[in-house]
Amino acid sequence: MKKEPLLYSLSPFDPAGHRFKVQLSIQRPDPKGQELTLPAWIPGSYLIRDFSRQVQTLRAACKGKAVAMRKTGNHSWQCAPCQGPLVVEYLVYAWDLSVRGAHFDESHAFFNGASVFLSVTGQTHEPCLVRLNPPPHVRGWKVYTSLPAAHNHPEAARHHGFGVYLAPDYDALIDHPIEMGTPQVARFKAHGAEHEMVFTGVLPNLDLERIARDTQKICAAQIALFEPISKKAPFLDSAERYVFMTMVTGDGYGGLEHRASTALMAARQDLPSLDAEPGEGYQTFLGLVSHEYFHTWNVKRIKPAAFSPYDLSRENHTRLLWVFEGFTSYYDDLMLLRSGVIKPDDYLRMLGKVISTVHRSAGRHKQSIADSSFDAWTRYYKQDENSPNAIVSYYTKGSLVALGLDIVIRQGSQGAYSLDDVMRLLWERYGRDFYTGGGKGIAERSMTRLIREATGVDVADFIARHVDGCEDVPLARLLPLQGIAMAWKPASGIPALDVRTRSVNGETHIATVYEGGAAHAGGLSAADVIVAVDGLRVAEPASLDKLLARHKAGDKVLVHVFRRDELRAFTVTLAAPAASECRLSYAG
Repeated sequence: MKKEPLLYSLSPFDPAGHRFKVQLSIQRPDPKGQELTLPAWIPGSYLIRDFSRQVQTLRAACKGKAVAMRKTGNHSWQCAPCQGPLVVEYLVYAWDLSVRGAHFDESHAFFNGASVFLSVTGQTHEPCLVRLNPPPHVRGWKVYTSLPAAHNHPEAARHHGFGVYLAPDYDALIDHPIEMGTPQVARFKAHGAEHEMVFTGVLPNLDLERIARDTQKICAAQIALFEPISKKAPFLDSAERYVFMTMVTGDGYGGLEHRASTALMAARQDLPSLDAEPGEGYQTFLGLVSHEYFHTWNVKRIKPAAFSPYDLSRENHTRLLWVFEGFTSYYDDLMLLRSGVIKPDDYLRMLGKVISTVHRSAGRHKQSIADSSFDAWTRYYKQDENSPNAIVSYYTKGSLVALGLDIVIRQGSQGAYSLDDVMRLLWERYGRDFYTGGGKGIAERSMTRLIREATGVDVADFIARHVDGCEDVPLARLLPLQGIAMAWKPASGIPALDVRTRSVNGETHIATVYEGGAAHAGGLSAADVIVAVDGLRVAEPASLDKLLARHKAGDKVLVHVFRRDELRAFTVTLAAPAASECRLSYAG
């Protein structure tokens, strides 16, 4: 007998207390006692988040009578056996201003399903109805989501309205985040597919038209990359539109991909206004938009086998994040160039910054990006003051590996093939029919074979050296083959203390002491607060730079620091400024 859909009803009922009220109706619960779980993590963010800690006052009833419940694990509950419909009610605290969880106040409500919707064990493949209710005493709010309305339901939501929405299963339910409120909205079509851009926050004079125009070009270019003939957008298998949901704050930055939408955080100053030309921050925002949109193909549909399907109760390890995040990080800025929203010189500047970032990390000599991918849960997402000395980013070095592979493929095939052909093969074999054809993922050790199949070029040695090994990608040799000259210059002429600092309440704190550098040799440590150099007070990091600029490499300086609440003094021999800034230009 076909089971009736699960019914979730969500009400943002307490804006001052930041609480959602959720009711889950299960028509045919497990007669032995229904188990309920909440995801321990959210796909795309590889860290155990423990969303269950925000669940409050969980209770259950059957035919009006209370049903006993007990906690059985960090993320699981067990209901006592009952006959007939089981109704579970609970409150969720929603005050996480991020792209991962839930946030609710008098200005808006936003949530990812992974943080609010309980999973019904044994029924995760069943359809899910979601009734979204407006907050009390609030008028004018609308709903923005890629989750389709339940068109055959008598209470079906209508055009951004409150009402009933439909997900084909639990995996889809938690893969369509929802924004409620009165945001600024722009719309456009890319190859006929509807897109919405939703901006929440205080945004005077926001140039929505410009953002929509530039984003449309990026989306169209990416669709054409993967589907050069049909130009069919990938999300049309599960949604009527793609939605960019952006929460704008003073200094926010980040994104999280979903199958037909993305949640973004952006700094207000990075967005263009009607009365000023945008700066480099706007290019950073467009790069974020491009990155998350590219994930619509690469990781939301083209997946590693380890994510097919996800196990949301524990870590899902894969050594392939260098493909899914690294390749995406390569294409995000490249698609800005290809779509024409940035100029070639802008692209080289942005690429030079990535090369410089990777070059400054001593951890690249100690950890491969394959190991970095596997260790994402315990190292990349749990960074500390020593992380730059110990780990490498599968995002940034992964993007340089993608660049290197692209050039090697172009050279090895005499220009007949490129990394684009690899992405199209992955899309055709693993991604295009992922949600309709059974969903298989890429095996852990198969990228060398797949690249050769797509291009005819053997990259086994390249991957052994630069993916499984810790060798730098030989860009000084490869880039000139594409007509790009590469040079290194000191970031400044100031003698180096070889630390990374941050300003905290007008003080200069050492965030990282670079291994083998001047500060390391002199005895300074991360978390030290620099208070004086040669008896002169240090306040903000800029004042430290001014004091160091009075010296030359090889000079000894007396550095006073507070370590915890103890005043310490160290003699440090300043180093020559490192050649840490990569400059790229077109040869000739």
